[in-house]
Amino acid sequence: MQDYFSAPFPRRDSVGVPVGNVLVGGGAPVVVQSMTNTDTADVDSTVAQVAALHRAGSEIVRITVDRDESAAAVPRIRDRLARLGIHVPLVGDFHYIGHKLLADHPDCAEALAKYRINPGNVGFKDKKDKQFAAIVETAIRYNKPVRIGVNWGSLDQELLTTLMDHNKANGSPLTAVQVMREAIVQSALLSAELAEEIGLGRDKIILSAKVSQVQDLIAVYTMLAQRSNHALHLGLTEAGMGTKGIVASSAAMGILLQQGIGDTIRISLTPEPGGDRTREVQVSQELLQTMGFRQFIPIVAACPGCGRTTSTVFQELAQNIQADIRTNMPIWREKYPGVEELKVAVMGCIVNGPGESKHADIGISLPGTGETPSAPVFIDGQKAATLKGPNIAADFQVMVADYIERRFGQGRQAAE
Repeated sequence: MQDYFSAPFPRRDSVGVPVGNVLVGGGAPVVVQSMTNTDTADVDSTVAQVAALHRAGSEIVRITVDRDESAAAVPRIRDRLARLGIHVPLVGDFHYIGHKLLADHPDCAEALAKYRINPGNVGFKDKKDKQFAAIVETAIRYNKPVRIGVNWGSLDQELLTTLMDHNKANGSPLTAVQVMREAIVQSALLSAELAEEIGLGRDKIILSAKVSQVQDLIAVYTMLAQRSNHALHLGLTEAGMGTKGIVASSAAMGILLQQGIGDTIRISLTPEPGGDRTREVQVSQELLQTMGFRQFIPIVAACPGCGRTTSTVFQELAQNIQADIRTNMPIWREKYPGVEELKVAVMGCIVNGPGESKHADIGISLPGTGETPSAPVFIDGQKAATLKGPNIAADFQVMVADYIERRFGQGRQAAE
């Protein structure tokens, strides 16, 4: 029996899908991806945002391909990124006229690492299957994978109506919500079946079924996981802004990931005006890292503060170290292999400070209200120094940098 209190369920078996140089599913680590919000036809701004998302840790980046100008820009974006040393797979997000854009712009079809199709708006009535087939045939021609991405906001109304009528004829054993969930799942599975009939291998198909309510997302992905072995992309659509979007996405995807469901994720946050698009990448990483699936950056443990910690020194120090880590990680990944395993503790008083600091690789226990103005520093579980005076925070940051160099950099190599 699964021990609910010790570890996630075993990962669901899924067919691996290569997306450029990244494997999705097939037992590979859960992949983080994101999407630009620039006008793809604006090559400069799109290159800049893709680069920023990739530096933040996005392993796949989706871009909108909605018209001829954006399709024509895709190979230029790919080439410009390559000159910057960035080879992140680009996914083309197609709606309504994707079949035409791919046919009219073969360089775009070749430059993209994956095509995303929404079966609910790929075409209507008699044109739907024909236009869907045209995109799949292009994917086969260029050896590209496809994400069949169902979205409840653009669900195939013909399929939904058919299922509603069938349910009514059977005495309405299912609620309207249950019928909608079934329609979402069937839309994904029927589209995947059609793609395979056309000739696209299962190792070229990723499924997603995005809704905006937590319980709906859990339900539809549980159903998909039970009824297919396709690789699955998780995402709560229209999750919202700020803490609402973060909490909703984390709650839904955390439950699914704990059950072994999900091969790649995106946290779809609405950025604040002028906000940083890379926030969604950071949240995705923190979700996977917090749950123990992957390790992306060093962990900074810090106490929440209480009446014993009226000084803001520990808060400022924790904030500065965390910001320093985020800023330096693109360089550290190359310079300090394994640095993402580092654990730093910044504690605010003597109650839990020394103990927590001993459990970290390097930690500091700052003085609380009324305590002696000194701060013991612990390295690898042992007291290494006691910092005093007005420069405690700056001195500790220097010690953290020295520890990283000694353990993960040239210092380690010299010791070996």
